[in-house]
Amino acid sequence: MAPQYAPSLRSCLGPMLLVLQLGFILIYAFYIEIESNVKVYGITFSNLYPEFQDVNVMVILGFGYMCTFLVRYGFSGSGFNLLVAVIATQWAIILNGIENWYYRGKIRIDLKSLVVAEMCAVSALISIGVVLGKTNPVHLILIALLEVSGFVLNEWLLQTLLKVPPLNSIMLLHIFAAFFGLMLTRILYRKGSEQPFEKEKVDRKTGLFSILGTLFLCVFWPSFNSVLVDNRTPGRRLGAVLSTYLALAVSAVTAAAVSSLSSPKGKLNPIHLQSCMLAGGVSIGVSMPAVHQPWEAMAIGFTAAVVSTIGFRYLKSHMLLAFKCHDTCAVLSTHGLPGLLGWLAHLLLQIKDCDDHTTAIRFAVFHICSLLITISLSLCMGIITGLLLKWNFWRPPQDKKCFDDQAFWEFPHLAVQK
Repeated sequence: MAPQYAPSLRSCLGPMLLVLQLGFILIYAFYIEIESNVKVYGITFSNLYPEFQDVNVMVILGFGYMCTFLVRYGFSGSGFNLLVAVIATQWAIILNGIENWYYRGKIRIDLKSLVVAEMCAVSALISIGVVLGKTNPVHLILIALLEVSGFVLNEWLLQTLLKVPPLNSIMLLHIFAAFFGLMLTRILYRKGSEQPFEKEKVDRKTGLFSILGTLFLCVFWPSFNSVLVDNRTPGRRLGAVLSTYLALAVSAVTAAAVSSLSSPKGKLNPIHLQSCMLAGGVSIGVSMPAVHQPWEAMAIGFTAAVVSTIGFRYLKSHMLLAFKCHDTCAVLSTHGLPGLLGWLAHLLLQIKDCDDHTTAIRFAVFHICSLLITISLSLCMGIITGLLLKWNFWRPPQDKKCFDDQAFWEFPHLAVQK
């Protein structure tokens, strides 16, 4: 008979958070200082701070509200999202500054460093959507630390070995996070979970809060895709903003159309709209360096929404049955497939613009190698993380306590009165 209560995390979660945070404070005290030169790549504090606010809203509110769609997991979805975001950001600042520390003895940070760190943290937030509800906060902290480490390593490999521009390597976060999460959930697969979990349910109220998160993401996604664009080239940042908006607009309309067409009664599925309408923003972010015309952005948004909506309706259940990958938030359809589509669009558009065959072939080889490195490293990190999290030492929740806030949060009004 299964125990009535979930395992207590008192001896595990609290000490881990305190040790981790005190360790960060010590590292920041001895090795990190604020950069006095505020102008980098033509970007000053005054024109970067509004976009930093946009990215911060996406990370805290956008992804936080999106994770509230489960009936009995709203507190955990939003609360753990905040916890993972702040820990992953602090850790990413340190990792991104290791090279600076090696050569200068100090890690110098500015607002751009914080933006890059938050974008690295987004990769962890995407991946925890795959295992949302089936893990405890200790698991999520370990996932954040290991995935951000793997993603920063992937950036360094791409920029060092293949000379991939920093913006291009960062935007592969959607592909990295999706495949990391899929491998992680495969390793953590629970026997008998071919059927939906008892408490894995959605209702109108929680669905409404989740749609609010989607609205936050849609509003601020143009800033997310354009914040790191080199401002010294006239029109590049404006082009990124316009392309992202057009791709999101087209993907929203297309997701509604495909959702209605794929329903036997012709009704709209709100889950399709709140997840698949973001596919355009994902795809255009990966392919943005090669997009120069509005129609290209709109075509990418259209195709991404079609692929994402069809994948959401049919692929999620097949992935569970065929590969034993339980994807709670359908991250593969929302981020993985649109990310791969954006990578392919980048390849085709760049080859189209090349003047000679040698340059085109060289770009294609390097572009394919960047994808192979990203997927290979994400799968390897997913395996390592999954094997680590399988230890019972971390006190995983029982099946009956999955997708339940009461396993981790204290609700005085639900306490039994004696």
